[in-house]
Amino acid sequence: MTPKVVHVAVGVILKDQQVLLALRPDKLHQGGRWEFPGGKVEAGETTAQALARELKEEVDLDIAGSTPWFELQYAYPEKTVLLDIHLVQDFAGKAKGLEGQPVRWVPLSELNQYQFPDANQPILDKLINEFGR
Repeated sequence: MTPKVVHVAVGVILKDQQVLLALRPDKLHQGGRWEFPGGKVEAGETTAQALARELKEEVDLDIAGSTPWFELQYAYPEKTVLLDIHLVQDFAGKAKGLEGQPVRWVPLSELNQYQFPDANQPILDKLINEFGR
């Protein structure tokens, strides 16, 4: 049986050499780890629409636009995720965890101090290579 592929819009939200992270609730897959905010792309939505909706619902940010950055597919034993990663640098609002999750702005130089879902490692590598200098 082929595992289901879950299409996820991911926002790498950058401000002043910092990136916004949110802590995944313990009850979720890869819970207790930090992640870049985002969520599932629903039927009929573009990735950009899904990202704007998820960022408003999760962290109360209104994004004026995002730039597609890259895609990556990662197979966990129980499911496969297709991460559609966008850079977000044009937004309004003050980030807060609307679902009770902690959120924080983390300097790019400190990302190695956080534990992320396994699928996020290529995002971290690319982020640090392109923006961490």
